[in-house]
Amino acid sequence: MPRLPPLVRLGFAVRRGFGRFTPDPFVVAVGMTLVTLVAGALAVGDGGLVRAVRLWSAAGGLWSLLAFAGQMALMLTLGTALAAAPPVRRGLEALARLAPGPRRLVGLVAFVSCTLCLFNWSLGLVCGAMFARTAGDEARRRGLSLHYPLLCAAGYAGMMVWHGGLSGTAPLKATTLADLTEVLGPELAARVGPIGLTDSLLGGLNLAVTVGLWLLAPLVFMALTPAAGVDPDPHPAPSGHVPDDMPPETGPEAHAPADTTGLDRLERSPLVVWALALPAAAALVFAARDTAGAAIDLNAINLALWVLALVLHGRPDAFVRACDAGARASAGILLLFPLYGGIMGVMKGTGLAAALAGLFAAADPRVFTTLTFVSAGFLNLFVPSGGGQWAVQGPIVMSAALDRGVDPTHAMMAIAYGDQWTNMLQPFWAVPLLAITGVRARDIIGYCTLWMFAGGLWIAACLLLASL
Repeated sequence: MPRLPPLVRLGFAVRRGFGRFTPDPFVVAVGMTLVTLVAGALAVGDGGLVRAVRLWSAAGGLWSLLAFAGQMALMLTLGTALAAAPPVRRGLEALARLAPGPRRLVGLVAFVSCTLCLFNWSLGLVCGAMFARTAGDEARRRGLSLHYPLLCAAGYAGMMVWHGGLSGTAPLKATTLADLTEVLGPELAARVGPIGLTDSLLGGLNLAVTVGLWLLAPLVFMALTPAAGVDPDPHPAPSGHVPDDMPPETGPEAHAPADTTGLDRLERSPLVVWALALPAAAALVFAARDTAGAAIDLNAINLALWVLALVLHGRPDAFVRACDAGARASAGILLLFPLYGGIMGVMKGTGLAAALAGLFAAADPRVFTTLTFVSAGFLNLFVPSGGGQWAVQGPIVMSAALDRGVDPTHAMMAIAYGDQWTNMLQPFWAVPLLAITGVRARDIIGYCTLWMFAGGLWIAACLLLASL
């Protein structure tokens, strides 16, 4: 076997190290729950454990993410169904064929993931996973020796870019005084004033950070990819483009029943498809027109996935069969999200989140945004929600920024960058990708960590330069 380049050897070494010691995401969530309960109890003092347990199990804790969990489970189900539709399958295969070798294929997956996440994080998360799986199938079909977990990690890379894109929670929630008041309170909101997207998302700092990450991601993952024919740690891609227990063909000609009763014909009738697709598509158009695109949220994404999957399958029975595997794969979401809701409830209710958020509030103005970025990254491990983190950290950081003469736009974006940064360590967001690609968290976290460090250095450098 030829000698591997240093970065490739580092990638495999880190991946093996994490693979030995990284448990299942459910075990990680249980461990973080116990740590948070103990820390919350110590923070409160007398009767702290009882209070922490009550906060954990309250409506604002364990059950606070039920609606979000339902949205994500439906997104995974519909995304899986869409990936199984013959036209989408052929389109993804054609895109994967554009890359002539393993390095460019891995780089292409990272580029697609980051590009889609810049438009909408949920779209990038699901479609990045779908494309990673398809690219793995294409590599196997062409006989390319390609490390599949690295390909899947590249499909997750966009989750470290999203908060500087069009669906970034903090920038979107700071554009009006009403939204700022909801998070910062009336007095602080009046001092900060609305922050337009031209200053936040289109500002010089964010353009440098986000465009840099967008271009850096493919380069990092290509550097971690061994040359064609070299794979010291083989890990073949799962067969098929969707979970293995799902029929590979779900188009109109697949699995047609032998009998042709009236009910059978109804279940295969395109009329049923269009009876739902037309009003649903009209609702999307009306919402986009009435709100100038501001209504593009998780519900709109799910409705769009529903319409596309239904139309591209062409028949109700094919669509339902395609949804079966995705629904079974959503178990991880339904189990994990309540646990993280409980963690968030304890962190907020006991003041732990506020304490972490204010850890570097007294820092020198020249390093204020950089330290805010680091603290936001740490807080994201316990509060893995862009909106939740902005609500917890925003008031403390923005007040301190004004007191120290730091640009509040830069302070807000530092929170956003920290929130996206440690997504590479946070199994909460990786669950849909793991379900779609069939890999385990321990298989990809080593590569994600290397990308996290490379991207983190770029973000920190940009923040430091902007503070000079």
